[in-house]
Amino acid sequence: MRIARPLLVLLHVVLETRALRYSNGYYYQTIENSKGNGEIYFNGVRLHVESPQMSVSAIQGSNVTLPCHYRYEPELSAPRRTRVKWFWQPATGEGREKDVMVALGSRHRSYGGFRGRVRLRRSVPGDASLVINPLQVDDTGRYRCEIIDGLEDESVTVELEFRGVVFPYYSPRGRYQLTYQEAKEACEQQGACLATFQQLFAAYEEGLDWCNAGWLADGTAQYPVSVPREACGGKELAPGVRSYGLRHKTLDQFDAFCFTSSIRGEVYFLEHPLKLNFTEAVEVCMQDGAHIAKVGELYAAWKFVGLDQCNAGWLADGSVRYPITRPRPNCGPPDPGVRSFGFLPHHLKYGVYCHKVR
Repeated sequence: MRIARPLLVLLHVVLETRALRYSNGYYYQTIENSKGNGEIYFNGVRLHVESPQMSVSAIQGSNVTLPCHYRYEPELSAPRRTRVKWFWQPATGEGREKDVMVALGSRHRSYGGFRGRVRLRRSVPGDASLVINPLQVDDTGRYRCEIIDGLEDESVTVELEFRGVVFPYYSPRGRYQLTYQEAKEACEQQGACLATFQQLFAAYEEGLDWCNAGWLADGTAQYPVSVPREACGGKELAPGVRSYGLRHKTLDQFDAFCFTSSIRGEVYFLEHPLKLNFTEAVEVCMQDGAHIAKVGELYAAWKFVGLDQCNAGWLADGSVRYPITRPRPNCGPPDPGVRSFGFLPHHLKYGVYCHKVR
């Protein structure tokens, strides 16, 4: 069919002013405008997606709220049908974003390891904040809140990190006996995980001084030195975190730097009329409705609860330790910390630290 020239001109003008664009897998007409700065324009109405906190810190086992809010300018007389999606990028930076949850009105769905642990707060209109309860050891990373209105979407990111404590750990076989995978498993067995460089550096700034290199989560081997000395790289080097760089994960062996942020339950020194060997220590904790404490649990109790006990006791890995928050005579060095006697023969007699989940 032949179209008259005036009609062709009119059609050309319409197509130029309302050109087709391709986005999110669809072709659609440009009737909205976006400046790419967290604002979408709907015929003069702007959508803002914001978070008052770009970084949130929490403790493993607790709950946390990651803030995300959206609003329109000017305010709308009637609510729009918006979809909220949350995504997660692990702290290691490995892999693509993973779905956390999606919500449309009162309907919502959560995914993977977040299933049953997440919800939207929705305390006020426009509140799309994500509530995670309880926090698990591998929940840290970057979360992205995406608001979808029609064919447009805007998002904001929030970093989640754990408040915790870094502690050095070595094998019962001796120093520098752990491959990367063995170090990872050793930390997990003690209620912790391999520390990141950021966590180790924060511990160094708080005074951690340790002269043995340990694996970190990124596959590097590093150690923090607050007081330079010959045995720790030389006196001429400035204080800092020394690095051996990336190492071979199966051929190289080091100690480990573990990170724990868990305060679930109670760690306590079991008052008992007799000293105990290791086997007896395990049994008396069970008789008290608890289990013998892990190293990470003792460090967390020392760090977060202020556990202070000048009595050496068995732990689950067969080591003997005790926590001091108020240094005093006959309780070890003049600085707070968890004192360690190392791994001793199991027939020796000591006290015991138990952990009970309330």
